[in-house]
Amino acid sequence: MAAAAAATDSFSSGGPAAVRLPRSPPFKVLAEQLRRNAEGGPGAWRLSRAATGRGPLELTAVWMQGTVVAAGGGEARLRDPSGYFSVRGLERVPRGRPCLAPGKYVMIMGVIQVCNPEPCLQAVKMTDLSQNPIHESMWALEVEDLHRNIP
Repeated sequence: MAAAAAATDSFSSGGPAAVRLPRSPPFKVLAEQLRRNAEGGPGAWRLSRAATGRGPLELTAVWMQGTVVAAGGGEARLRDPSGYFSVRGLERVPRGRPCLAPGKYVMIMGVIQVCNPEPCLQAVKMTDLSQNPIHESMWALEVEDLHRNIP
């Protein structure tokens, strides 16, 4: 337990480029949801749900999935079923490098930096999901189901 806390502390306080680790679970979102409905700024993003008559969701961290389109220099551009998004800081996340090949289908957990014109995350975690095509085919449905059932 102490080792995990030390690893978290060293990662989250690793200098000016380090990302502060979120304290709540990430919300699954699509790029289009962030582009159209996110309000706020770094560290204080909210996903508006006014169209459904519900209050906004506080987005301390998000979970996104997509296909790597391009990668280099610790950054990547991905595409999910709704559009493109970018991720940076991949050189600092476990398993980030092996996943950084165009065509790989990956999960990204991260902290939102910007939402327009294209969402950009600071990576916290990256995992290759390419081995099971069910991940990709079910992603949009998972996100839809989650947002339909969050109060």
